[in-house]
Amino acid sequence: QVQFVESGGGLVQAGGSLRLSCAASGSTFSGLGMGWYRQAPGKQRDLVAGISRFGRINYADAVKGRFTISRDNAKNTVYLQMNSLKPEDTATYYCNTGPYEATSAWGQGTQVTVSS
Repeated sequence: QVQFVESGGGLVQAGGSLRLSCAASGSTFSGLGMGWYRQAPGKQRDLVAGISRFGRINYADAVKGRFTISRDNAKNTVYLQMNSLKPEDTATYYCNTGPYEATSAWGQGTQVTVSS
C-alpha cells in the first residue's frame, strides 16, 4: 500500500503563501492519481485539489485561482502551492490518492495556520 509523508506547513499571515510537499512510497507513483485534502477542527476532511496520472487537475471552488497542484513523478512527490491564504484555509492538510477520492491510509498531515 502506498504511504505518504506531508511537509511544508506552518504559520503564515493572511495573504501569504506556503508550498506543501507530499512524498509517496510503496507504489508506482506515476500510475496514481493524487489529491490534497484538508480537515479543520470539528469539520470533515474535504478534497482541496486533485491531479490525475495524466495531469488533469481539479480544484475545490474555495481554492480556485489561489492554489496550484503539481506533481514530479521522478521524485514521487506531489505539491500544493498556496497563495493569497485566508484564515479559513487553516487546517491540517493531507495527501492521498485522487484525483477525487482517497483510497489509502492517511499520513500525519501538515498543519497550516493562517492568522488574520
